[in-house]
This record gives sequence, C-alpha cells and structure tokens, in this order.
Amino acid sequence: MKLVTKKLKVKVKKDTELIDITEQVRQIVKESNIINGLVTVFTKHTTSAIRVNENEPLLMQDIKDFLNRLAPRDNGYRHDQLDKRECPPNERINAHSHLRALLMGASECVPVINRELDMGKWQSIFFVDLDGCDREREVIVQVLGE
Repeated sequence: MKLVTKKLKVKVKKDTELIDITEQVRQIVKESNIINGLVTVFTKHTTSAIRVNENEPLLMQDIKDFLNRLAPRDNGYRHDQLDKRECPPNERINAHSHLRALLMGASECVPVINRELDMGKWQSIFFVDLDGCDREREVIVQVLGE
C-alpha cells in the first residue's frame, strides 16, 4: 500500500466562491503512480468545504442562493458578538460561514481506477470558500492505494 500526500494552495477572491480543483487533483493522482485506490480531498479551514457537483454556472448561483437562505450573513449569530468572546485582533464576522461549512462537509473521497479519478461525466471537485475575502487557502490531497 502506498500513500502520497500533497497540498494545494487555492486563491480565494470573493464571498461564497466555488472553485473547481478537479484538474489539480487529477494531476496529483497521475503523478502519484497509484494505479487503484482512493483519493481524499480535505480542506483545512472551518469556513470552507469540499464538494462534488456539476460545474454549471446557473447551478453555482443556485447553490450560493440556497446557502444564503439557509444561513444568511446578518442573522444575529452569537459567534459574531466579538465583545462577548476572546478573539484575535481583526477577527472576522463569519458565523454564517461556519454554519454553511457544517452543512457542506470538509472532505470528499473519490475512487482511483487505472490512475484516473473514477467520476461521473458531469462531476467536478470543488473547493467552496464560505468566508469571502482575498486570501490563500490550503487543501490536502491524499492518494492511497497500490
């Protein structure tokens, strides 16, 4: 059994951004030289998610609208009451981002067969940033197999 771990840097520019990272993951799988196994894609941030879905612009907007309805930005969340908890300087008002991430999940696992991601025709792997600011985020990609 072989294990290959790589880190992806993902540049985030706007709020509730879905970034297709399928090709980067595909390249890591190819370079791993693992023929059959699994790849796990994991976000290291509590205000982001990893999801498999279709990369279609109208669906992307539907997903954003859906998340906005479920966990709107300005809803009086206790986590956003910075004066009532210990916070580092410049703490973000982002309870909505944590709640959205809780619903979406931090990782996906995809089969690897014959050195390729075995995904459906319309499936893509997305890094979903839910916090919305101009910064770099980190994703762990682990390929396990033979």
